[in-house]
Amino acid sequence: MAILKKEGNRLIREYDGEKLWIEPWGGSALRVRCTRCYKMDESQDWALLPCEGGEAKITIDGQEAAIQNGGITAKIEKSGKVLFYNRQGGLLLEEYLRTEEAVGGFNSLLKVKARDLRPVIGGEYSLTMRFESKRDERLYGMGQYQQSILNLKGATLELAQRNSQASVPFLLSDSGYGFLWNNPAIGRATFGTNLTEWEAKSTQQLDYWICAGDAPAEIVERYSAATGRPPMMPDYATGFWQCKLRYQTQEELLQVAREYKRRGLPLSVIVIDYFHWPNQGTWQFDREYWPDPEGMVRELRELGVELMVSVWPTVDSESPNFPLMLERGLLAQTDRGVRTQMQFLGNETFFDATNPEAREFVWNECKKNYYDYGIRSFWLDAAEPEYSTYDFDLYRYSLGSNLKVGNIYPALYAKAFYDGLRREGEDPLMLIRCAWAGSQRYGTLVWSGDIHSSFESMRDQFAAGLSMSIAGIPWWTTDIGGFNGGDIHDPYFHEVLVRWFQYGAFCPVMRLHGSRLPWKEPLSDKVGGGMCSSGAENEVYSFGGPVYEICKDYMQLRERIRPYVTGLMAEAHKKGTPPMRPMFYDFPHQKEAWETEDQYMFGPDVLVAPVMYHEMRERGVWLPEGREWIDTATGERFAGGQRIVCQAPIERMPVFCSNEALSITIRGSH
Repeated sequence: MAILKKEGNRLIREYDGEKLWIEPWGGSALRVRCTRCYKMDESQDWALLPCEGGEAKITIDGQEAAIQNGGITAKIEKSGKVLFYNRQGGLLLEEYLRTEEAVGGFNSLLKVKARDLRPVIGGEYSLTMRFESKRDERLYGMGQYQQSILNLKGATLELAQRNSQASVPFLLSDSGYGFLWNNPAIGRATFGTNLTEWEAKSTQQLDYWICAGDAPAEIVERYSAATGRPPMMPDYATGFWQCKLRYQTQEELLQVAREYKRRGLPLSVIVIDYFHWPNQGTWQFDREYWPDPEGMVRELRELGVELMVSVWPTVDSESPNFPLMLERGLLAQTDRGVRTQMQFLGNETFFDATNPEAREFVWNECKKNYYDYGIRSFWLDAAEPEYSTYDFDLYRYSLGSNLKVGNIYPALYAKAFYDGLRREGEDPLMLIRCAWAGSQRYGTLVWSGDIHSSFESMRDQFAAGLSMSIAGIPWWTTDIGGFNGGDIHDPYFHEVLVRWFQYGAFCPVMRLHGSRLPWKEPLSDKVGGGMCSSGAENEVYSFGGPVYEICKDYMQLRERIRPYVTGLMAEAHKKGTPPMRPMFYDFPHQKEAWETEDQYMFGPDVLVAPVMYHEMRERGVWLPEGREWIDTATGERFAGGQRIVCQAPIERMPVFCSNEALSITIRGSH
């Protein structure tokens, strides 16, 4: 017989070496943990913030038990199977159990466990968690994957970080629950029509969090309360960002900023990309090409422009910091073979972001060489980290093997800079290429990585941005125009750039970046900041008259709506509300909102319908019922509850607004 007991607010079941804990963790939410170890490991809350818990109602009746916290209840059957119910008694989620002990019509000789912790010889456990599947359920979130799918039902996702892939394992169901896989191990999630499976390659225990809610907004707000909300975004970040791969010298960058201001173009941030340094792992300017960082920052501030610099987590074997960091155990380890983990103009090893001492070391170097010159914003690149080969079983950190904890790396990388900036009294803002659950609380602005310059790629980013928003990452952006493959003289690329630029004006951050063709040669063949080549020009005035005029219009539009964007960022800070979100977030009771996957809401008042196909000059738009919608290009008014065909000439993207004053602001020069 199983042992069922109540300890404080925690319901515990013990049977045959398995310990199962269920306890309240925030409003209408429960945390579930299970282990086959001698005792439960309570040393890590992973993505979750510490929680004192609510006043749970626990009942034990023989070999069955239940725990209720607000609007969610978990019931444990005699077999050990766990089921979750909402406030009305509706079934939200149930474990998939196919054993002789199972009840409810599923007594089976298949001998498939719901919670399957299998020992790995000489190591931890491999974990599979199985749930029953609802065939018609719609599932959203999970972070950023390079696919155009929004509804994830039927999808299989790798739980691992890669360049342009960010695994943020939070799922929102149209059945009325949110689910966090609170485990940073490398693994896989499968949302099949026959069952749902979550897998971890190496772990000590099962750990997940589930909440109930009557609407998507309620679920996302509960999740963000449990994992942390972003700080308030600095005001400068809501404007236009100029970036390219890569400004080769201080004077080149300053000339770009001066030219923007000479033309009267709004510019809020300009970014220095990689290899402005003597070598990776020095975290400082190469003074041959960047002779006066303090003077550079001062001139940019006088122009009203903030400077952001690129930081990589890599330490080259020839860097003076390499032997020191190696000696102190501040570098990630390689379990087999040579220590080199990445090769990019050298042989590099990553600093161990899971080690607090390593985080402090890197921040102190960046403070001395960047912050003390007035630089407040950091671009944390290669944050997955980007191994030359993604052999996840090869690497090890102070917190454990990469298989066990690898997905948390980008969050802790950001934490190094968040903690340092907070100590200096700054509002943290880190542009970063990857994230995990909880990353948002460290002031991370995630961008979607080194993606291709094409309409196909643009459609992938559209889905990625909305999925990230549901997964609790409200600060998100892309490389406008894509990163790879854009020739500045190619008419096709011009069209991609224009359509992406229009979309970018209605993203949380509007940032132009890319590795443009044709390439420029390096300035020098010696070690240092001159050894790296550069892409072609990537300023809005680089692409010719028609492109420039359209881009200029949308830059000015973005400048006009900055107060609105600031309000959206305040909502993200206070409640976790994502600035951009799928249609169902604001209109959950309208069936078509769940089925419309090619438009989105930018805040509560603005409906954005991007143009994401080559030579498309009109497109359908669904207008939700219950409001009057104003076409911001023409001022024409439409009743909600209908689909219309909207004209989309190259110079404009369909945008509708339900707020008359805001629609006039958006329309501006149109």
